Amino acid sequence: MGKRRQVRQVRKVKPRGIPAPAAPATMTSADQRKQREKYVASGGMLQGYSPELVLRIGLYAVIAAAVCLLIGLAFLFLLPSGLPVRAIAAIVWVVPIAFLVSFILPGYRLARRDRKQEPKLVQGQLMGASPVSNSLGLGMLMVKTRAGVENYLVPPDRIAKVPGNQVPVMITVTPLLRHVRSVGVMGQRMVGRADQPVPAVVRRLRLLPIVTPVALAGSAILGDDVTALLPIHPDLLHALLALFFGALLGAGMYGLSFLFQRRMYAEVQGLMPGAGP
Repeated sequence: MGKRRQVRQVRKVKPRGIPAPAAPATMTSADQRKQREKYVASGGMLQGYSPELVLRIGLYAVIAAAVCLLIGLAFLFLLPSGLPVRAIAAIVWVVPIAFLVSFILPGYRLARRDRKQEPKLVQGQLMGASPVSNSLGLGMLMVKTRAGVENYLVPPDRIAKVPGNQVPVMITVTPLLRHVRSVGVMGQRMVGRADQPVPAVVRRLRLLPIVTPVALAGSAILGDDVTALLPIHPDLLHALLALFFGALLGAGMYGLSFLFQRRMYAEVQGLMPGAGP
């Protein structure tokens, strides 16, 4: 008589009291607004540049705004059309002035105050360095301090002095624009830092903050003023057509720039380590 095999059936016990994994947090509109406000408060697209350079850029912006204002006044008083057409042809020249004010003024205000203040000293552990960043003509330095890991925009000539190993560093930074005036290495330079080639898509990406507003303003001006120069009657219809074509070209350029920007970001993500083919 053979032995009876007993098969034990193990019942799976479902653990209790364990919360379900939380969904990844998404950035709300309030968080995005705070992030934009913080970005503008730190100088916007001029963050990391020297106060002296920002003041020169502000001077060039004032000259460019004056030229746009003169051209707008010329359309207002010299265009051989009715008052509605002349007004529409002149008002469109306020668009580049508005771009200049929104991009340059926050950093210009900080630069005037930053130039008179003493730079602050930051000490920490070097975590990494890159000769390029999202800002044109600036590299990036990653330093671990007591407050956490902080990123600083640094001129390329100061990045060249940084080694490839993690050593203590000491940098001096202006308090408002966070411009790095000096970089000092306190440890031994054991490993030389090898400069990696910069992909062409990254170089184009850094030009987007400058090229995009220029293209938007130029397309709106082109559509508006070219239509204003055409012999169309009556004047009210002429003015409406000028406004329509200016807005149409501006909106079209905005859509093209948005698609081009998404394509460039997709190329950049494809260059990241671990990205799929």
